[in-house]
Amino acid sequence: MSAPSEKAPHGSILSEIELPLFACLWLHSVLVYMAVVIARVTTSYAMLDLDLSFFWVGVVSAAFSVIPIFIAVPLGRINDRGHDSLTIRAGSACLFLSGLIFCFTTPGVLALFIATAVLGVGQISCMGGHQMVSIRAGKTVRGRDAVFGYHMVAIATGQGFGPLIVGWIAGDARQPPIELLFQIMAAISLLAAFASLLLKPGPARDGKTAGAQPVRLIDLLKMRGLLAFVTASVMTITALDLIVVYLPLLGAERDMDVATVGLIMSVRAASSMAARLVYVPLVDRIGRRPLTYLSILAPAAAFLVMATPAPLWILYPTMVVAGMGLGVAATLTLSGVVDLAPPGARATAMSLRLTGNRLGLIVIPMGASLVATFTGAAGVFVILAACLVGSAVGIRTSRPRDG
Repeated sequence: MSAPSEKAPHGSILSEIELPLFACLWLHSVLVYMAVVIARVTTSYAMLDLDLSFFWVGVVSAAFSVIPIFIAVPLGRINDRGHDSLTIRAGSACLFLSGLIFCFTTPGVLALFIATAVLGVGQISCMGGHQMVSIRAGKTVRGRDAVFGYHMVAIATGQGFGPLIVGWIAGDARQPPIELLFQIMAAISLLAAFASLLLKPGPARDGKTAGAQPVRLIDLLKMRGLLAFVTASVMTITALDLIVVYLPLLGAERDMDVATVGLIMSVRAASSMAARLVYVPLVDRIGRRPLTYLSILAPAAAFLVMATPAPLWILYPTMVVAGMGLGVAATLTLSGVVDLAPPGARATAMSLRLTGNRLGLIVIPMGASLVATFTGAAGVFVILAACLVGSAVGIRTSRPRDG
């Protein structure tokens, strides 16, 4: 598949997308993120059931990221050679394996740590492959932007249905049926494994056939603006991930039932979905750079509100703001990384983003757990707000080329 042409043809945006490939990508993405969210939310409740301290919550949450830190860049090199469908299938198998570990081991810190680590390997393998399939599915630059936006809708759909399933199964209970939810997660992961077989492989290639020799990581990081966009992309993904982990803990502190917490997370996912559906018109009307700043700073403000002892109803509009902002920011920063990276090293550049995300998911939960020991779960959202503001400042000061 050649790179998307810079000049879009006339007609519907759908004419600029390879629809059969995108439809398979969309289905697989929904299943993967539904399984991941159910697993992570249920793990949070399993840790509450075990009465673990915030320190051990941070340790188990960090397991999601330990191995991915070391495999993200090699996976990126593999994807740059045209093997994205292979990494997606391997990732789907890991998701199913994690589901089996969750289901058939005695709940405890070690079992949750191992299962979460395998889950993280599966998720990052699928994520890296999804990003390259998204590039293949866009016939033009505008089509690629649309695919990124619609792919993020698929992610938000999975992230929205996951908490709804948890809330529906649990009802108004303070603690959901953990074993049943892990079984549902394993079943959805198995469906994702079958769906991965539908993804058409791309043409195998090496650095020469891709149009460029392999680019060194240090050279990628030196490209003007790239590191700032990678950092901002890391923070938006990290924020989305940590909402799933720490909102149940915040809800437990404020005596919310499981269904309410699930509904709030679904509001976030629905808001992200709505924002991504209008992503291309927003970019056309507002411009990439102003929209980038707005979409990063708005959720930062929302997190600060969530950290206050506000009434329950406040969480719904603030989560709408957070969801819309992060939904657009995650798409914009990903597109920014792709635009700035050389065509033959796009997967590698995006793997740097994934590596940074996993580092953030280790460092931030560990640091946040120390803060939460004194402040409760609200302190985590203050840290996330500060990191988002810092990433917006980084983009502003780096002054990458306009888009």
